[in-house]
Amino acid sequence: MRVMVIVKATKTSETGKMPPKELLAEMGKFNEELVKAGILLAGDGLKPSSKGKRVRFSPGKQRTVIDGPFTETKELVAGYWIWQVKSLDEAVEWVRRSPDPMPGEESEIEIRPFYEAEDFGPEFAPEFRAYEERIEAGLRELKSFRSEVERQTAKK
Repeated sequence: MRVMVIVKATKTSETGKMPPKELLAEMGKFNEELVKAGILLAGDGLKPSSKGKRVRFSPGKQRTVIDGPFTETKELVAGYWIWQVKSLDEAVEWVRRSPDPMPGEESEIEIRPFYEAEDFGPEFAPEFRAYEERIEAGLRELKSFRSEVERQTAKK
């Protein structure tokens, strides 16, 4: 099962101040453990909400753009991982091993499973799987293209 592991923002993370080098090193080591265990699919830290925007959808196709910062810090995301695990319990055990993402203040990490093809029922599963395969093929192609551009740029 795939899960998104969401590191909730705090007042400190919302200031935009970079974490201490020691925490970055601990997180790097933890990420390496996740890779070695075959769990880590993706992950990153996010800039504070002051650097972001929201788009509010209202009835009748109205869209309103709202500039950050956003006030409800406890509702914001400071970072995330995407993991491939056997169960939610396994994800919980990995989170318990994680370095404290916000030393010196209370923080939370939330774990949420992704919908998978089988969640949509047997009649929808073939179409969903075909869709996922098309998207994954496109992402592989994009990744390959980006790698080639980086190689060409490095040669210059």
